Amino acid sequence: MIKRTIVISRRGYIFHKDEQLHIRMYQREGSIQQGEIERRDGEPRGVSEEEATVPIEDIGLVIIESHQATVTASAINALMENNCVVIGCDAKHLPNSVMYPIASNTLHTAVLKTQLKASVPLMKQLWQQTVKAKLWNQAAVLRSRGINVKPMELWAKKVRSGDQGNLEGRGAAYYWRHFPVSSTGDKGGEVERFMRDPEGEGPNGALNYGYAIIRAAMARAIVGSGLHPSVGLHHSNQYNPFCLADDLMEPYRPFVDSVILHLCDEYGGHIEVTPETKKILLSILSVDTVTEGERKPLMLSMTSTTASLVRCFGGESRKLVYPEVGGIVPDGTGDDRNSTPYGESTGED
Repeated sequence: MIKRTIVISRRGYIFHKDEQLHIRMYQREGSIQQGEIERRDGEPRGVSEEEATVPIEDIGLVIIESHQATVTASAINALMENNCVVIGCDAKHLPNSVMYPIASNTLHTAVLKTQLKASVPLMKQLWQQTVKAKLWNQAAVLRSRGINVKPMELWAKKVRSGDQGNLEGRGAAYYWRHFPVSSTGDKGGEVERFMRDPEGEGPNGALNYGYAIIRAAMARAIVGSGLHPSVGLHHSNQYNPFCLADDLMEPYRPFVDSVILHLCDEYGGHIEVTPETKKILLSILSVDTVTEGERKPLMLSMTSTTASLVRCFGGESRKLVYPEVGGIVPDGTGDDRNSTPYGESTGED
């Protein structure tokens, strides 16, 4: 079952009771100004409140955007016990931290031992497969826009063990140079030159947000399979606790890119990270993908990927399973059960 994503973007109180996550949101009434709220019996006066409950077992991710939200230790513990990931955000409401369970798989120790004992040749072969999958998916995104992808297809076929020729880098340079960002909000209309820069403007912020979501979801799948997210196939930065998540998410990035292009078709190349665009980006986790000929939501495809990695480390297989990019046209109106925002994001949160 696809898990739900919960977004807390307003002042509130989140607690756990009877296997339910209770989300109590507070909203100031019009006549009450900041600093004038009195308290009686521990409850705010002069505010309206609304409360929703969600079964803990249905939740996969909780994103806390508001800095005025209070989450009890009991709620966090219940979320961790159910293999949920909690994402914290900075003052700009962009993800900047991740909390995940350290032992959500009953065979965690046994699986971790196989991960730590994996040979260098095996790691290089798995990275080769990862780069190939990423290049094929990037090519699929460009091909859907009528762009020549023969160079990328050629590089995908030539990737060697460990990607010794850095074809991932060559592919990225070609990919972003031809990334067709619409400047008019009209598919097939005028296309502007796009430069991928994590600190840049325009679609860059939306790309960052989308990548942060799939990174957290991949970390959840990794720990759920008994693996440790800091021990990567290729990434090995000693200051990065999510090396493996960064490795395995690479072929998933084009799914975010495809959504961004659809957003640019509608709003033009100067899209910003707003509550509406966030809702659409969060829907990425529930879009259909094709994994080994089987259609399944993106979040479940991540579980297939990490499960296949466990088999590789255990000597049962030599193949990593990744989804293929198809026709993704998310409109943000999918099943609201899978992506639920609580409160509107404002500068005061």
